[in-house]
Amino acid sequence: MPNLHELEAAIPVAPLKLLVLDSATRLGNSVNHHLINFRKSVKNIAKNDPAFKSYVSDNFIMDSVCHRFNTGEGKAVLSESVRGKDLFILVDVCNHSISYTLNAYTNYKSPDDHYQDLKRVIAAANGKAHRINVIMPFLYEGRQHKRSGRESLDCAYAIEELNNMGVSNFITFDAHDPRVQNAEPLHGFDNFTPPYQFIRALLATEDNLLIDKDNLIVISPDEGALDRAVYFANVLGVDVGMFYKRRDYSTIINGKNPIIAHEFLGDNIDGKDVIIIDDMIASGGSMLDTARQLKAMNAKRVYICCTFGLFTEGLTRFDEAYEKCYFDRVVTTNLTYQNPELISRPYYVEADMSKFLASIIDFMNHDSSMANVYTPTDKIQQFLAKYNNREDFML
Repeated sequence: MPNLHELEAAIPVAPLKLLVLDSATRLGNSVNHHLINFRKSVKNIAKNDPAFKSYVSDNFIMDSVCHRFNTGEGKAVLSESVRGKDLFILVDVCNHSISYTLNAYTNYKSPDDHYQDLKRVIAAANGKAHRINVIMPFLYEGRQHKRSGRESLDCAYAIEELNNMGVSNFITFDAHDPRVQNAEPLHGFDNFTPPYQFIRALLATEDNLLIDKDNLIVISPDEGALDRAVYFANVLGVDVGMFYKRRDYSTIINGKNPIIAHEFLGDNIDGKDVIIIDDMIASGGSMLDTARQLKAMNAKRVYICCTFGLFTEGLTRFDEAYEKCYFDRVVTTNLTYQNPELISRPYYVEADMSKFLASIIDFMNHDSSMANVYTPTDKIQQFLAKYNNREDFML
C-alpha cells in the first residue's frame, strides 16, 4: 500500500463497512480480504483504542440482500445496523450473469436492474449511515455522457440522482469521459486508472520484453484514448502512436456511426512490440481491426490492455484473431464480471485490482489525501527497474 505511514497517524472517519451487491461478489470478497490484512498489519494509533474497537475485524462486509418478487419488483434488506458507519457500496452494473424469475420466465439483470438495486440499498440505509460512498467501477451509462441532438443525458442524471439520495463520494475507474462529474461539481468524484496493474500483469506473463524506444511502442486505437496512451508511453519511456477512426456520419447503426477505416498516425513500428491501451472492449471489432493492421505493418507482438473486458458479442472473434496471430495477449481488469470461458483462454491475462481498490477504501475511510493512490508513476518505474534487472519483481 502506498504511503502507509500516513495511515498510521490518521483517525478513521467512522467505522468501516462494505456493502457488496450480488453483482460484485467475487471482487468484493477479494477487497474484503485485503482490508482485513491491512488493518491487522498497520500500526495505527486507533488500533488498540477502545473507542475504535471495530477498526480491526475479521469481516467488513455487511449482511444484505436484494430480493426479487415474481413480478420483477424488488426490495433491499440490510440485516445489521448501518447507523454511524462509513459505508462503501460496491456494484458492477455490467454483470449479465445474475438471473431472477419474472412471470415464470428466467430473466437476467441489465445495467438498469443493477442501478435500481444500488438505489434500493441506499434507500434501505435510510439516512442512518455516517457517510455513503458508491464504488461503481464501470460508470453507469458512461457512454451516454454528452448530448448530440435531442438525446437523454443518462450518466449525468444518474450522478445527480445519487447525490440527491445522500451519496458523499463516487468512485469509478477509467470513465469514458470523466468530465461528466461536472453534473455535480460540489460532490466527491474520483476516477482512477490501472496503468500500474496493466504493466505488472503483462510483465509477469512476458519475461522477454524490452522496454525502450527501439523495441516498444504504445498505441491508442482512437483519439479518445490518446491521453491514456500518452501517460503510459511517457512512464515507460517509449514512443506513442494513434489510429484515427474514419466514420460514416451519414449513417447510424446500433446507435453509432459505423467505422469505415482505421488510419495510423505515428512512427515506424516495424519489428517493435506494441501495447494497445483503451478503456474497454465492447464487441471488440474495432480493437481487432487495429491489431490486424498493426500486424500487417510488421509489428512483432501485439498486446491489448483494456480496463473493462465486456466482450458483448462473445469470444469467437478473438479466438479466430488469436489463431491468425493478430494479437498475443489480452489484459483486462477484474473490475467487471469475467466470463469463465474468458479466464480459460490461453491469451487472457487478468490485472487484479482488488488490492488497489482496498487501498482506495482505506485511505478514504481515514480521510487521507487521494494523491497517495492517484498517480502510480513511481511504482511503475520501480517495478520496471526490477524487471529490467530481472529481479524477483513479483514481491
